[in-house]
This record gives sequence, C-alpha cells and structure tokens, in this order.
Amino acid sequence: MKRFFFILGLIIISQNVNAQLFTKEKVANNINNIDQKLLTWGYFLGFNQYDFKFEYNQDLEDILVDKSFGFHLGLIGDLRINDYMNLRLEPGVFFTTRNLQYDESYFDGQTFSDADLLREVKSTYVHLPLLLKISTKRINNFKPFIIGGFSTALNLSSNQDNPDDNSAGQFRMKKGTYFYEIGFGIDLYLLYFKFTPSIRGIFSFNDEIVRDSDPNSPWTGNVASMQTRGIFINFTFQ
Repeated sequence: MKRFFFILGLIIISQNVNAQLFTKEKVANNINNIDQKLLTWGYFLGFNQYDFKFEYNQDLEDILVDKSFGFHLGLIGDLRINDYMNLRLEPGVFFTTRNLQYDESYFDGQTFSDADLLREVKSTYVHLPLLLKISTKRINNFKPFIIGGFSTALNLSSNQDNPDDNSAGQFRMKKGTYFYEIGFGIDLYLLYFKFTPSIRGIFSFNDEIVRDSDPNSPWTGNVASMQTRGIFINFTFQ
C-alpha cells in the first residue's frame, strides 16, 4: 500500500511539473507585460574569454595564446518588433588579458631573453553590438531564444599610436575592431523582473595587429593576420 501511494504521488508531481513547463496555462509572473512594451531597458554583467586566431606567412611554430577570464558590464535597449523578434542595442565595457608565448624558433640567429618570448596583451573594449533576438513562444515562465548580429569595438588599450614597438617591449593592436556575433539563451520570468542567462560567441573580421618597423620582426614579421574571437557569458536583468 505504501508503494502504491508513493507511485501515485510521483505521478501527481510529474503531472504538475509537466503542466508548469509544457502547457499553455496562464502564469503568475507577467511582470507588467514586459514583452508587450515597444521599448524596454535593462543592464547586463558577465564574464568573457578572448582568444586570437593567427594566420602565418611561413610554417613556423604557432604563437600560443594563454587565455584568462575577464569581466564586462553594460546597458540594454530593446525594441519589440513582434512576439518573436526584438532588436537590441547592448553597449558595454569589457576587460580582458591575453598572453602571447613565442617559440624560440622565431628568434633564430638573434639574441633574445625570456622576456622576449612573452607579450602581455591587456585590452579594454568599448563594445557596441546591434543584435536581432529571435525567440520561441513563451512557455509559462520560460522563453528560449537565439541571438545574432554585428558589432564594433574600440580598444582603449591598443597602443596603436605608440611610437615604440616590440623591440621596446610594446605590443600594438589597432583601435577599431568589427565582429559578427551569435549565441543563445533563455528568458526567465521572475516575480519582479526578467532574468536572462546567455552564451555568445564573437568573431572579428579585420586584422588587428600593428606591425613593427622591422619587416623581419620576430614578433610580427610572420603574422599574416591576427583576429580576435571570444566567448561571453551574460546575465541580463530587465
């Protein structure tokens, strides 16, 4: 008899969970019908990990990128197009650090120290994306979506205008970068606000390296192109 009531209880619980997640019944967390507003605002914060994609002129050892997690935060402006599409502007500030490790083969025939094999690349980006968010139909307090678009970023730590180059220990990048972005997430409708965790990948279009004065520089001479790519983990509040 106890086993019967236990099984009956599991059936009732599973039916309630199914009703909450997969049925079209009315839900309590409407938070002022936020999805029906033409314009909504919010903010985001999260973590990022940037990388570099290198293309080379000669078949030497790869330049290794030691990645670390950075931090970012910003604002959100959301324009409702219809029940399933939104146009979003998400300006933010992103902080990250990447370390480049060069192989000794790049300095063949030259005198070098251990410091010459390592370049620390600190970046502070003012990031401005224009994104299209495409959502499914809302399922009670959940709404999955995909998001994608284009963005530009100003690297405040680029060193582009620095007259010193790697021979003086200064690694230089271009100030302006252009990206395409794609990601996915889920809107969670809480009692007083909408909380959205999401993951997004970014990929730059343009070559970002500023080459040294010496065309045979061991740091930049073999680099045909250097392009940023990265992953964002965002937490959005609206």
